[in-house]
Amino acid sequence: MRAMIKSVSKSGIILSVALAAVTAQAANAATAKRGAFGTLPDGTAIEAVTLTGSNGVSARIMTLGATLQSFSAPDRNGKTVDITLGYDDAASYVSAPNFWGQTVGRYANRIAGGRFELDGKAYQLPLNDKTNSLHGGTTGFDKRVWKIVSVTNGAQAKVVMTMTSPAGDQGYPGTLAVKVAYALDDKGGLTIDFDATADAPTIVNLTNHALFDLAGEGSATGIYGQRLTIRARRYTPVDAALIPTGELKPVAGTVFDFTKGRALSDGIRDGRDPQIVIGRGWDHNFVLDKGASAEPGLAARVEDPASGRVLEVFTTEPGVQFYSGNFLDGSLVGKSGHVYRMGDGLALEPQKFPDTPNQPAFGSARVDPGKPYHHRMIYRVSVAR
Repeated sequence: MRAMIKSVSKSGIILSVALAAVTAQAANAATAKRGAFGTLPDGTAIEAVTLTGSNGVSARIMTLGATLQSFSAPDRNGKTVDITLGYDDAASYVSAPNFWGQTVGRYANRIAGGRFELDGKAYQLPLNDKTNSLHGGTTGFDKRVWKIVSVTNGAQAKVVMTMTSPAGDQGYPGTLAVKVAYALDDKGGLTIDFDATADAPTIVNLTNHALFDLAGEGSATGIYGQRLTIRARRYTPVDAALIPTGELKPVAGTVFDFTKGRALSDGIRDGRDPQIVIGRGWDHNFVLDKGASAEPGLAARVEDPASGRVLEVFTTEPGVQFYSGNFLDGSLVGKSGHVYRMGDGLALEPQKFPDTPNQPAFGSARVDPGKPYHHRMIYRVSVAR
């Protein structure tokens, strides 16, 4: 009898421990919730998936543009706000378009004259940025409705979306099958994986184009009191059309030196630097010290001293475009009726260098059949105490 009681007791302990482990795991699991997110003017239904971590960080991903529609994070006092610019409804992303959180491609950033050559053949893309093609053209991936193929909970809450870009789409050669996966963990890390395969040689450069204000989108203070660090000792100066000149210029001694961190108010109006005049502030690609890498390396860090929020950006790509919201002019009304003006948001877009297809010294953006494209980037939010 004593042996039987002892055995039952041990079994009870084991069962209790197992249940406790399952309960703890469930409590720490990130969750994904799928739902409707309105319709477009033509009646197309849009969905969104909200990923939520146990630490209070959440991200909403919209099928229109495979867009990071919101990214919410707590401050040092536990107050959670949305730190990305955008709209409250799907239809506004069509009626008043901008690049706010979307997946941009086939080629993120600018291609001079919208022209490039591949295997001796010239290709012409739409000119949607004065004399250049920008972010894939007039109807880039940001304006497509993507298909949700999976939504999962667990150690990471994850949504996977796909779309197909046919040969000739926006002038690009080859049919491209594209997949974007967003995965949020319980430590504030939002990993974005971009994958693409082509049935003919083409060029690919995909990234996310979120604009951030760590004080909260539409804040009265904007980004100028926040501090930015970029792990890059060189950047690519641009001409009057914002196309890289081909030079890899040292940042030392210039307002482009973010290697040790600097307040965004420091240099954004420095008209003594002709590059600031051309870009109306910063709108430049930085050459990351780490270069292209198999695993994501730290590219940039933003800190808001007032709230304590910190954003770190990691990438496998060799460059990051820093845009300080210079062309926000108050003409667009975003979330909660906020008018977005210059300095109300910044973008850190990990990518290949702008105009790489026309500048061989920058490397290659070529993708061939049997040689898939992959880019992994991470937005990680935390709090500095």
